[in-house]
Amino acid sequence: MTDQEQGLKRELNARQMAMVAVGGSIGTGLLLGSGAAIQVAGPAVVISFLLSALIAWTVAMAMGEMSVMHPAAGSFGVYAELYLNPWAGFVARYGYWFSVVIAIGSELVAAGTYMRSWFPHVPVVLWMIVFGIFLLAINLFSVGHYGTFEYWFALIKVVTIFVFILAGAALLGGGRVHAQYVANGGFAPHGWTASLKAVSFGLYSFLGIEMVAISSGEARSGAEVARATRLAFTTLMFVYVGAMAVLVGVMPWKNAGVTESPFVTVFKVAGIPAAGFIMNFVVLTAALSGANATLYVTSRMLFSLARSGYAPRRMAELNRHGVPMPALLASMLGIVLAIVVQLSAPKSAYLYMINTALVGGMIAWLVSLLAHVRFRRTISSQELAQRGLRSPLGGFGSMLGFAAVLAAIAGTWWVSQSSVAAKSAVFYLLVLTVAYWALRRKGRALTTGRTKGHAADH
Repeated sequence: MTDQEQGLKRELNARQMAMVAVGGSIGTGLLLGSGAAIQVAGPAVVISFLLSALIAWTVAMAMGEMSVMHPAAGSFGVYAELYLNPWAGFVARYGYWFSVVIAIGSELVAAGTYMRSWFPHVPVVLWMIVFGIFLLAINLFSVGHYGTFEYWFALIKVVTIFVFILAGAALLGGGRVHAQYVANGGFAPHGWTASLKAVSFGLYSFLGIEMVAISSGEARSGAEVARATRLAFTTLMFVYVGAMAVLVGVMPWKNAGVTESPFVTVFKVAGIPAAGFIMNFVVLTAALSGANATLYVTSRMLFSLARSGYAPRRMAELNRHGVPMPALLASMLGIVLAIVVQLSAPKSAYLYMINTALVGGMIAWLVSLLAHVRFRRTISSQELAQRGLRSPLGGFGSMLGFAAVLAAIAGTWWVSQSSVAAKSAVFYLLVLTVAYWALRRKGRALTTGRTKGHAADH
């Protein structure tokens, strides 16, 4: 595994790694997709995000423990090969790679949507192209410089959302706006089961917590990985749950949608148009930060696949800064796909893409949780404690998380905004499995051919 990581620069500290994960998570899932979640569950969406946080915690602890012991850019794919089988490693990595490639596109669709507030006559596609070139330029830097840039990029939205939560709490507590928790049909206007149906949107928002494990291949040390795991999860939990509580308290839930960020809507409801303008700028930077972090991890995941023999060898090449340039350029594919979807289905493009991205991400989570159960049978709690990170629930927590993720994906079948996820899950696995066996057969054929040729020479 060390040989597979050779050439990468180990320059990331805990703060930078945590902000890569936070930057990759806090994007359209919270700032735009939260509108769809609120439509499904109403104010009870707060419960949806609390449940999502608990599930994400089991994933964060599972991946955190394994990445402390085995830091690798291939992260959960490598762990799946170590503790499960090669098929699981292949499916986890390619499923995730395709997922986050699509997520890059969804972030840029959102960024283009935000720009329409200022430039309503400029096509969204044009903004997507401009922002795509900008992100590529950022990722050409060495990982240390990239980490510094993404740290400050992501910090803008973290600080702003923190201020938003405090401002929203002040609006509610000061009586400037009337609390909307039980207005328009009560706290759970669509029934309590609706909060379970909206869990998938919360999971999409937390999709990014695994980026700590992916960036561990370029971490300074295992101790940095442990600190980054705790910092990333704590930040995300506070931001998501706190922000959702403010959103459904200030804004009538029926006003939520995906054509404008609910955060901007809240300030309009409160009668603060200037703050709405500022917030629109912040959610724009948030979407670009999310796409930036996502582009980073997609390139590292494809690099890992190439080093493992599952992708063209060229994808494993590094430039003089330690950046996998061919893998980086190939990972820009998501932007092209997003442009095609945006042109063919502009009104539904965003929801189509986040649901497709959700499936691949959840496959990676499921494989990681299973690998962690086997991992815990081989590694002692004392050894993990010495490394600085140990999940109190151990393998049992991963089994609970596995069951919860399966239930959340299955639950999307009955939700019009996210039914694409459940309906495409089996197809997703089937395609990846066929690709795996095809590559294995090709690999065996090449090996057999070389062996026969060698024998003929003698």
